[in-house]
Amino acid sequence: MSGNDYLKFMTEQVVSYLDLPSEERKKRKEAHKQQDSFYATRWLGMLPFTLKIMFQKENSR
Repeated sequence: MSGNDYLKFMTEQVVSYLDLPSEERKKRKEAHKQQDSFYATRWLGMLPFTLKIMFQKENSR
């Protein structure tokens, strides 16, 4: 894939995402967040979950 083809593909993806209603974008973001945490815990155990909690506590101080 040449650089121009890749740029065209990425532009199409961004435009199609921006054309979605804001509610649909929010639903996708929530689904993606839930999916990421599931796979991180499933494949790497509790370590990513523990680190996430630690960083959240530090940032809330």
